[in-house]
Formats: sequence, C-alpha cells, structure tokens
Amino acid sequence: MHNISQAQAVNDMPLTMVEATRFWRDERFGDMECLTATFQTHEYAPHSHETFSIGAIEAGSQIARIRGSREETGPGHLYLINPEVVHDGVPGDSGYRYRMIYPGEALFREVLEDVTGRACHTTPAFSRELPFDGELAQAFNEAHRALEEKSGALEAEEGMFRMLATIFARYGSHSITPIDTRERTAISRARDYLTENFASDIGLEELAEVAGLSRAHLIRAFRKEFHITPHAFLTDVRVRQARMLLRLGRPIAEVAFDCGFADQAHFSRHFKSRIGVTPGQFRVA
Repeated sequence: MHNISQAQAVNDMPLTMVEATRFWRDERFGDMECLTATFQTHEYAPHSHETFSIGAIEAGSQIARIRGSREETGPGHLYLINPEVVHDGVPGDSGYRYRMIYPGEALFREVLEDVTGRACHTTPAFSRELPFDGELAQAFNEAHRALEEKSGALEAEEGMFRMLATIFARYGSHSITPIDTRERTAISRARDYLTENFASDIGLEELAEVAGLSRAHLIRAFRKEFHITPHAFLTDVRVRQARMLLRLGRPIAEVAFDCGFADQAHFSRHFKSRIGVTPGQFRVA
C-alpha cells in the first residue's frame, strides 16, 4: 500500500504555486495535445472532447462531475474520459496541479493493436473514468514529465507508449452502441442540427421544431442523454471549431466571429472555461 500512502502525502501538501498553465502539441504522438496546469480558482464549464482525455493530479484535489456523478479526486486517481463524454471540474479547497494528454482514436487503436497483436475493428473505450491507481498515476506523471522536458526521443516515446498500453490493458474495453429510441432519435436530430449550424444564432423554438419535441421536453431529454444543455453543447461545438481555426493561424477576433460568438471577450471566456488556456496561448503553442 506504499503508493496509496505516498499519494495521500502529496495530496496533503499545500499548493503554493500561482495559477499557471502550459499547453503544447507533441509531434512524436501525432501532434497530441498536452497540458500541465495549476489551478486555484479556474473552473471548467461542462464540455467534452473529440479525443480521449487522460490525466492525473500531482497535488491538491479537483471536484469533477462526469455523466451527472460528482466526485473529488486527488493524487493516485486517473482521469480516463472517453470522447464526447461531458465533464467539468473545479478546484478542491487547496486547488490542484495536474497533467493531461488528449490522444485521438487513431493513436489508441495503434496502442490496442500493439497490445493484442491483432487488428482493431471496433472503437476503443475506457470502462472506468476515475479509478484510483497510485502506481499507474505515478507512471503517467513521469511519462508526461518526460514529454514536457523534451527528454530523448526513445525515453519519452517508450515511457508514454508503455504507459498508454498499460492503462488500456487494465481499464480498456470497447464501446457499445446504445439502443435507439424515439426520444433519442429526436434529440440526436437536435444535436446534429446544432453541430451543422454552430455559427448561426439558433433559437430554442427552432431547435425544438427540428427535434419534433416541445421546448421543455427537448431541454429535459437533451440534458438527460448528454448531461449538458443544448446551449452548452452549442458553445462546446463552437469552441472545437475555434481550436481548428486557431491552429491554422487565423486571427482571434476573426475566429470569434466565424464561430458564432457575440464578441472576442465572450469567445475568450468560453474558450478558457473549456480548454484551460486562452485562445492566444492555444494559438502559439
């Protein structure tokens, strides 16, 4: 139980660092996005990623809501969040310092095929989202630190790849397609409409008509299925599109307008509340 005791000792340490973030993309893993951050007050709005979200807290604690369930986690816990799963996060009493990576499905398929020795024809997924695994959390932090410190290619790549393979061997599964229902089909139409028309100023009545539900029914069913409101989902889609445009070097003000935000201030606030860094920090990474 040495790892649990060690993790608890770290969790009890006060965080004295100021709030800070470092964001970068690692070309050795297909430009995988990476984040190291210390947060004392920053709160993540409910959001999801098109990639996997994998991470671990080094110190302090975070309170997260995933699929409607709220849990406080600290050192020794892993974050294993599948694509499109809505989650948020706020600091515990002393704030927290953590490390995250966002690997795409293609990278995870590569890992799975290497682990099993067989071609993967299904979608990989995690069966647990916030497991406590002190040994593996420590290994993740060490591998992540090697990426951040730009260690030798073999050291960094081997450490991260071995860690990803171990995580999937321990907590991996395959996604299951949910049973379709009339209500799910209706809110899926609404979700697709928001995705396709993210730059437009879509009203609730318009969206309810697309879904074929009353306005109240739409909001209730949408939140039940996706654990997020239609407006929050639309904002999430806009931020995703903004990330793509920022990576192309587009001016921030122009991106804000093209993605349907009222102004640059609204864009910056929503972007940081979901990504953890400002549009400017993301653009230059």
